[in-house]
Amino acid sequence: MQLTVRHGEVLALVGENGAGKSTLMKLLSGIYAPDSGSFRFDGSNVDITGPKIAQELGISIIHQEFNLMQDLTVAQNIYIGREPMLGPFINDAALNRQASALFEKIGVNLDPAQKVGELTVARQQMVEIAKALSFDAKLLILDEPTAALNDSEVATLHAIIRRFITDETAAIYISHRMDELKAISDRITVIRDGEYVDTLDTEQTTMPEVISRMVGRKVAAQIQMKPVPKLGEVRLSVRDLSTKALLKDVGFDLRRGEILGFAGLMGAGRTEVARAIVGADRISAGTITLDGAGVKISNPATAAELGIGYLSEDRKHLGLMLEADISQNIMLSTLGKLNKFGFMQDKMLNYIAGEQIQRLRIKTPSMHQAAKNLSGGNQQKIVIAKWLVKDCDVLIFDEPTRGIDVGAKEEIYDLLDELAASGKSIIMISSELPEVLRMSHRIAVMSEGRITGFLERHEATQEKIMDLATRSNRGAVSV
Repeated sequence: MQLTVRHGEVLALVGENGAGKSTLMKLLSGIYAPDSGSFRFDGSNVDITGPKIAQELGISIIHQEFNLMQDLTVAQNIYIGREPMLGPFINDAALNRQASALFEKIGVNLDPAQKVGELTVARQQMVEIAKALSFDAKLLILDEPTAALNDSEVATLHAIIRRFITDETAAIYISHRMDELKAISDRITVIRDGEYVDTLDTEQTTMPEVISRMVGRKVAAQIQMKPVPKLGEVRLSVRDLSTKALLKDVGFDLRRGEILGFAGLMGAGRTEVARAIVGADRISAGTITLDGAGVKISNPATAAELGIGYLSEDRKHLGLMLEADISQNIMLSTLGKLNKFGFMQDKMLNYIAGEQIQRLRIKTPSMHQAAKNLSGGNQQKIVIAKWLVKDCDVLIFDEPTRGIDVGAKEEIYDLLDELAASGKSIIMISSELPEVLRMSHRIAVMSEGRITGFLERHEATQEKIMDLATRSNRGAVSV
């Protein structure tokens, strides 16, 4: 494996899930120790024996999986170990002022005194970005920094990165969003199966060429929208759904065989709608009807028993048992059915888990590998497999392709189409507008806790979505 980063550039690092991108960055940032090879930094050989050594050299990393303490505030997470002191005590007022000054400098809107555990995934990502930029970094490593961000936040992040780049600094940028590479990178290094493949000049190459080197095969460069199939009767109906925190009079119908996309800017309320439906957040008003009958859903377990599965955007904390193996995670939603006279039917468990591993092409040496040891994309596939085994009639996918490479994305897209064609009803929340346009039969657009409009597939464009997503105080729209 080889990698060269020049002063004053953004080097994109790409490869399929499991190619070794995150592992290489963990070696560079001192989290892992190499078995062989060497590093040269600013012209000198260096031994990066730990994260502290990397930070002292000026290497700062934003991990794909968050490294935040949920019970501490935003400011405490950013400056932990570097807090301003007032005698033997932390000066919280000065700490919050310091964090606020940083936020103003880099252009993010965060409350320094809010607990991180209360933030959405997208806002937690912004905390990670702010934390990395709070160090005096020479090399900034960004591992899937925009996976939870929408287009406007991506543009903000790219502006921050460009301001960071000088003749003395550089950045390594890992992303599965191919359109981002043209916008932010100067060169693109491709790796496959843990080996170096090629480095390309961004201006002189095309994304199909990059993708071909990544996956070792050709992948369609343009997303083609399929015709809308004939949809069935209404399966899920939501009316006047509200929460004290954000949602206001949200209403929509979801039909059998339909993929209903939810679009909007960060904080618009898309994830909050999903959480309210499955009982993860308490609703203050509104009704939910399933197959014509009113239902009361107090928690996600109740939702699952009613046939509503929720794939959370936060797979690490809400979707997986990281210490458990793959087969246990896949079968988590149906373990009760495999319990006979107090004993687990291990053969059946392994057989069903093995089917899902093969179906979703989960890269693993064994189904008994711990989930924490897999790449982010393969972890996401495990969460999807869990709900496929449960065989729910209504499936809510919140950022289903977050952290998944282009080849695997096509597999997930095909799977969602297959599920819809079989009669499943799907809500798909995504921050990627091309993904929303490609997959949705209809699109519900949200702003400030309300649905501001619906778009049919044939009339939807990125411009129309953004117009609806940026509307405020114009009232809710139903159906």
